[in-house]
Amino acid sequence: MAVYSKKIGIIGGGISGVAAAKQLSEHEPVVFEATDSLGGVWKHCSYRSTKLQTPRCDYEFSDFPWEQRDNSSFPYSGEILDYLYSYAEHFDVLKFVKFNTKVVEIRFVGDWELKSDEYGIPLPGKPVWEVGVQTNKSQNIQWYAFEFLVICTGKYGDIPVIPKFPQNKGPQVFQGQVLHTLDYCKLNQQESTQLLKDKKVVIFGYKKSAIDLAVECAEANQGPQGKPCTMVVRTLHWTVPHYSVWGLPFYMFYSTRASQFLHERPNQGFLRSLLCHLMSPMRRAASKIIESYLTWKLPLEKYGLKPDHPFEEDYASCQMAILPENFFSEADKGNISFKRASKWWFWEGGVEFDDGTRLDADVVVLATGFDGKKKLKTIIPEPFS
Repeated sequence: MAVYSKKIGIIGGGISGVAAAKQLSEHEPVVFEATDSLGGVWKHCSYRSTKLQTPRCDYEFSDFPWEQRDNSSFPYSGEILDYLYSYAEHFDVLKFVKFNTKVVEIRFVGDWELKSDEYGIPLPGKPVWEVGVQTNKSQNIQWYAFEFLVICTGKYGDIPVIPKFPQNKGPQVFQGQVLHTLDYCKLNQQESTQLLKDKKVVIFGYKKSAIDLAVECAEANQGPQGKPCTMVVRTLHWTVPHYSVWGLPFYMFYSTRASQFLHERPNQGFLRSLLCHLMSPMRRAASKIIESYLTWKLPLEKYGLKPDHPFEEDYASCQMAILPENFFSEADKGNISFKRASKWWFWEGGVEFDDGTRLDADVVVLATGFDGKKKLKTIIPEPFS
């Protein structure tokens, strides 16, 4: 077994992997990227219509600004890929990347000098990690040895979350087509349009992937033969058309240094906890102000899409989605409809719900997310997993 020894290994060629390679470039790291492109989710888990959820000036490397930094629009996924490649080329990172090289196993072979905090010395001077990779889908495994390993695989992509169904009520009984958004992302524009055009499409989910897909479905069904798509919503989340609320950017309530004194954080001490308690009415008031604007601006009550929980709960847990400009206009035209349901399963002609109603369908798309924990556990060895 030939082992190639280097000081630092990096798994993943997305935003974090490229940034780590730049920061560690003096050690000439090896970057393993399972596909033929940089970008991570922006390459492999995005639609052609997917946009960034923040303005470009808030999503950039501090040492490499966007060329059009003053453009406050939300860039498309293709623009983000171009920006990432420009960054990698500017800092000469591409020479470290091994494309089409998938990590299939990691072994811990070192004997770290453990400290009281149970973390080892970062660079002990000898390899402590062995990484097995397969290149270009070859069955042969090459092994690399590293002193330090940086895992930048992210929590999205690769392993989709598939709901569990009662016996004989799963996708196998459905006569139409079932796919996850991970499969949909792999389609080109012609294939995706052909999949959705003039079809009864049911989308399960109400986060960013589901909302973007509903708009693409509506755009593909504009003709006289077009059919509305139905979004099946189990858990409601606050959606935002833009970042201005009553004339003020709402991140001022949450994402500035001053606003952090309103919100609790772990191990903050007695005085900080007391201050957060005293400021709690102001925190609730800020959330109510934003909720009042969104209820006024968007037809949430009309479509039964107004959440019962506070806005700040979705913002803090990254559950909030930026709406495409024409989302509710397409709903007003009848091209997007909504169905609230907590349990559902398949029948031959579509999907059935726990209230006894049925929905005809030709295509069912599961926008049910990804299993980030399982993705990590598949490669991280014990006891670290």
